[in-house]
Amino acid sequence: MARYDRAITVFSPDGHLFQVEYALEAVRKGNAAVGVRGTDTVVLGVEKKSTPKLQDSSFRLPRSVRKIACLDTHIALACAGLKADARVLINRARVECQSHRLTVEDPVTVEYITRYIAGLQQKYTQSGGVRPFGLSTLIVGFDPYTDKPALYQTDPSGTFSAWKANATGRNSNSMREFLEKNYKETSGKETIKLAIRALLEVVESGGKNIEVAVMTKKDGLRELEESEIDEYVAEIEAEKAAAEAAKKGAPKNA
Repeated sequence: MARYDRAITVFSPDGHLFQVEYALEAVRKGNAAVGVRGTDTVVLGVEKKSTPKLQDSSFRLPRSVRKIACLDTHIALACAGLKADARVLINRARVECQSHRLTVEDPVTVEYITRYIAGLQQKYTQSGGVRPFGLSTLIVGFDPYTDKPALYQTDPSGTFSAWKANATGRNSNSMREFLEKNYKETSGKETIKLAIRALLEVVESGGKNIEVAVMTKKDGLRELEESEIDEYVAEIEAEKAAAEAAKKGAPKNA
């Protein structure tokens, strides 16, 4: 029997493209990423890999190699999966953003660039001699015409959808369940805290292994400093401790 996972253009008898499923598996094994949309803020959070002892810490990775990247002044992206694939996809998306400005003389909408990225990912699922992008993306930004925040997700098959909050990568199901239980439409600090709390569900060592970026209409994308993340983590832990103490102190029903 022929092996249906050797060519991207061949369907298996039960309708699967195994190369796409392998790409999805690469995403599931990638570092966790979460996106949360508030009323006036959108937050991206990712799990950082620990730096090897012998790696030169003075060398700062280019923005396109890191897990959170700015595509335009009003749009940012976080990804889970293969970093090398992310670099290529991010560069293509940035060129498209600038080409759109040059041609139309207007910035792209978040939905437009999401459609472009998803289309590019889908294109690589139907051509011989290539493989799918082993990458899932969370795209956030503010619509230049309505000023409303938006959050979209794309996956290696080329599908995309809009979300209020979502997670991808390692243990994404646990984070998604947490978000489903705890999501409320919030603003400012509360939106940031919700994203960090979701990451803390699956990330060890607290704030040390977390990277968070916040986007507002006024200030654009801003990465939180490690000290700021530590403050949020301390605040979250204090709230948890207070909630547990309140539970223990509550009188039991007869």
